[in-house]
Amino acid sequence: MRPCPHYVNIYYLLATLLKSQACMFYVVEIVDVIGVEPREFGIPLKDIALKKLSSLYEGIVDEQLGYVISVLDVEVEEIGFMLPRDPNLYHRVRSKLLVFIPRIQEVVEGEVVELTEFGAFVRIGPLDALLHVSQILDDFVNFDRKNAIFVGSQTGWKLGVGDKVRSRIVAVSLASGKVGITTRQPYLGNLAWIEEQKRRERPQRAEKVAER
Repeated sequence: MRPCPHYVNIYYLLATLLKSQACMFYVVEIVDVIGVEPREFGIPLKDIALKKLSSLYEGIVDEQLGYVISVLDVEVEEIGFMLPRDPNLYHRVRSKLLVFIPRIQEVVEGEVVELTEFGAFVRIGPLDALLHVSQILDDFVNFDRKNAIFVGSQTGWKLGVGDKVRSRIVAVSLASGKVGITTRQPYLGNLAWIEEQKRRERPQRAEKVAER
């Protein structure tokens, strides 16, 4: 994990909910300081700050910030300051970052992007979460290497690359950049399984209503 030592403080999480992925995307406001080199004098401060902060923050994984996706906006103090025996001019900047912070127990949807014998990798937001083979189904699961799919022994349900999956986050380690998910709970898993479950339950619900 690349360290992120330059921010002074996280002022607040705006909790900006993006419709694409539950409530794990946030806009975070931070305060930092940028150094403007003599060769950069004359370039608009906002352009310099945006370039430097984008290079510094975008793509990092930090235990407090989460997965930093993008620098959205910057505000630079016009009056800077200098340090002894340093030709650079320093300016305080306030910046808004779009970050992804996975939360345990959150339900998320993603796409299977890779299969291995020990599980599937599902892309959720900017990362690939591990769906371990033991967490795929409440059933014994076989890995069909020839066809590159997982198959439930009793259900016959299949999981392969490209399948859309609804899962629950069960483990998060920002220090290592790893996220674990499960699809063993009701109405989780391959979206095709979920639709099949619903079709099976419709007649049962109709019978209960008729009995009443």
